[in-house]
Amino acid sequence: MSVFTRSRKSALAGVVALAGASALVLAGCAGGGTGGETSAPPTEERDLTLKIGTILPQTGSLSFLGPPEEAGVGLAAQHVNDYADTTGLTMDDIVWGDSGDTENKAYATTIQTLISEGVTAAIGAASSGVTKLFLDDAVAAGIIVFSPANTSLDFTTWDDDGLYWRTAPSDKLQGEVLGNLVAEDGHENVAVLYLNDSYGTGLNDVFQETFTGAGGTIVEEQSYNTGDTSFDAQVSALLASNPDAIVLITFDEIFTIGPALLQAGYPAENLYFVDGNLKNFGADDKWPADLSLEGAKGTTPAGPSTPEDFQAELNEWWTGEGNSELTDFSYANESYDAVILLALASLAANSTEAADVAGKLVEVSGGTGDGEKCDSYEACADIILAGNVADYDGYSGPITFDEVGDPTEATVGVFQYQDDNSFVRIDI
Repeated sequence: MSVFTRSRKSALAGVVALAGASALVLAGCAGGGTGGETSAPPTEERDLTLKIGTILPQTGSLSFLGPPEEAGVGLAAQHVNDYADTTGLTMDDIVWGDSGDTENKAYATTIQTLISEGVTAAIGAASSGVTKLFLDDAVAAGIIVFSPANTSLDFTTWDDDGLYWRTAPSDKLQGEVLGNLVAEDGHENVAVLYLNDSYGTGLNDVFQETFTGAGGTIVEEQSYNTGDTSFDAQVSALLASNPDAIVLITFDEIFTIGPALLQAGYPAENLYFVDGNLKNFGADDKWPADLSLEGAKGTTPAGPSTPEDFQAELNEWWTGEGNSELTDFSYANESYDAVILLALASLAANSTEAADVAGKLVEVSGGTGDGEKCDSYEACADIILAGNVADYDGYSGPITFDEVGDPTEATVGVFQYQDDNSFVRIDI
């Protein structure tokens, strides 16, 4: 099998603020030549079966992200298959798998299953920390790992043989949005509680650099480890520092930490959440119904707002599989786009070999700058079948991969909690 490689030298470039702290778009130059020649594949009839699997959180501390992510994957595969008579490419029999988290280690079984099933690509994981624990095994097996939600800065320089990709931007972007948001809200003395793993430390570092660069002061910094269940000491230290805002960089530990802060009298409107814990608490019976988060804010690399018709399609597919309706669409856009990009890359390469597919991902995302814009699988596929180059802009935005598999154009959304403990987007 041919080997596709790329250098790990490009960095995030050209961050531009939009609407104050509410959103950032990251624009940069894509690496040239990463995907090889941009000439179209032969136009003879294709017969391609692209086999993918998922390694997404059905259990563990990020299990709330699993349903929208799996719905995005499933709906995208349906759209690919709906056009199979025209393209000759099908995506049948998805191998669904649980990533779990670093505690229950479900990923260890799932990645071996995906390898044995011979998938071209694995969609996942949601957690950067989990992906790091199986990525080398996947790369050694020649499988593309395509995450819709990984944000750790470490992946930009990972030695992955060109097989790691993500539709979520790195935490450099979210950290800057969060830091500017807290500063522009008028806060000056801020305390931070963060998860002591690659996700938490990376996001915390960028947030603090941005916030202090804007003139703010970090009056207290507390951390905890995966698996911890008691946070009394950290909460006490945060409150003792008398901060005018508290930033919480956590996963599901928020169900203990958040109520403890509110029960101690800390005002909800001065709390800030991130993608790891921004969820619809009003629909979750684990959150005390008498504790209001009204006014609290949070950030997440959400891309543009999920259109209502797309939400309806996601729900139709998801409920059609026997599930309850989705109440949260976090990373559904990114999951959908990951699958569509894989299918388009397979069409462009006229192959389902992982190295060949990976070799066309920059091109079909618009990273070479040579493509014709299109915003659906059908439209992009038609361009490719006509012998031309497609540039897909999806539900998560323009994407535009650089040579290391990072999106160079992305949006971080800002959300605010309402009186029913659900959140609404406020930046657009």
